[in-house]
Amino acid sequence: MIPAVTPTHLIGFAVVAYALIVIPGPSVLFTVGRSLSLGRRSGLVSVMGNTAGTAVFLVLTTAGLGALLAASSWALTAVKLAGAAYLIYLGVQAFRDRKSLVEALNARQPAAVGRQRIFRQGFLVGITNPKTALFFTAVLPQFADPSVGSITAQIFEFGLVFVAMAMVSDSCWALLAASARDWFARSPRRLEAVGGAGGLMIVGLGAGVAISGTSS
Repeated sequence: MIPAVTPTHLIGFAVVAYALIVIPGPSVLFTVGRSLSLGRRSGLVSVMGNTAGTAVFLVLTTAGLGALLAASSWALTAVKLAGAAYLIYLGVQAFRDRKSLVEALNARQPAAVGRQRIFRQGFLVGITNPKTALFFTAVLPQFADPSVGSITAQIFEFGLVFVAMAMVSDSCWALLAASARDWFARSPRRLEAVGGAGGLMIVGLGAGVAISGTSS
């Protein structure tokens, strides 16, 4: 397959994408919260789910629906509020289940949270991330150059680069948070505290998304 974008455009896009990705947003904070509460494996499964949700934006933007979403402020607001409500729900649930982490530690087995469930949760967080929605619908298309070739092909390639960079970055955050959790796991009391902190972090994230602008 012949690349549809020039190296210059690709480098410029990668710089902008990196600047957005490294700033902790809903996806990063959710992944960190899950890694702290449930461990490395659950954090990485959350990353995979979130990546799948982000890929939906790539498909929609490539299909041309991203322009429609970008032109509709109420649609972006709806996405933001839906994501905020879901994050608050997950955070409350994680906080209420924090004692199960201690029970799992005493039993020397992981907390009973299925991978499919964690993946679905990560997917919903990814697909309702207002920052990602804004980037795909308003920022990414600006890098496409009609004089180079197919706009659709360029948007698709730029989107793939963004998804790959975000997945690597989120995975690093998950591993770092899980490493910190290993220290807390040496004490049941510390583990319960970090499980509750992870839940509160997700609740706070949801509240922050709800009261912020779509560019957050």
